[in-house]
Amino acid sequence: MPTIELITEINAPLSVVFDLSRSVDVHVESLAHTNERPIAGVKSGCMGMDDWVTWQAKHLGFTWKLTSLITEFDSPHSFTDEMVQGPFKMMVHRHTFLDEAGRTVMKDVFEYEAPMGWLGRLADVVFLRSYMQKLLSSRNAVLKANAEKR
Repeated sequence: MPTIELITEINAPLSVVFDLSRSVDVHVESLAHTNERPIAGVKSGCMGMDDWVTWQAKHLGFTWKLTSLITEFDSPHSFTDEMVQGPFKMMVHRHTFLDEAGRTVMKDVFEYEAPMGWLGRLADVVFLRSYMQKLLSSRNAVLKANAEKR
């Protein structure tokens, strides 16, 4: 199963980064280039345990819908969201936050599996993994900028 791990160091308090990371509004801002927006579930503010949202966005020239659910929540140290409906065969995104002398180290572990068997695995090797890594990195850069200007 493909896994993407990202570490982002942010010059902001843990609680600020944790809250911004689970903010629907910051998510929308960070993925504005995909026209990603919530169409059902939590549509603004911060998500918590058992909250869900259905996103609609344009990726790779197609409009997609993905519903994710917060399945683990340990404020302000971690949370996990999992796809319950959408284009992947499986998707789990674990977010963890560590305080290091007033700075926050944010770690993303994004596990997923493309649909369609060998064809999905080929798509992953050719473009999907790279696309998802760039998307997550871009999102983290917006989150970092928001946190550091507070």
